[in-house]
Amino acid sequence: MKWAMWLFWLFLAAYVAAMALFLIGTFGFLGQEPDPLSGVFLLPLGLPWNVLADRAGMGGAAVMLAAPLINLAIVFAIWRRFR
Repeated sequence: MKWAMWLFWLFLAAYVAAMALFLIGTFGFLGQEPDPLSGVFLLPLGLPWNVLADRAGMGGAAVMLAAPLINLAIVFAIWRRFR
């Protein structure tokens, strides 16, 4: 299951990049203007958990940052299970 290892590392890299863009855009780090759409790259990484949390009334920045970690944990479990 070499593909699961690659998927895990690719997903982790995409998550770190999206999280960095979110933090830079939200708080205006590195001289950037605060941008309300800075978390748009975290949305597809956290699906379907973002949608479920939103429908349950638990929306917000913390959910956007934590939802991709659930998918990352699932990919990690698949990688370790079929190694």
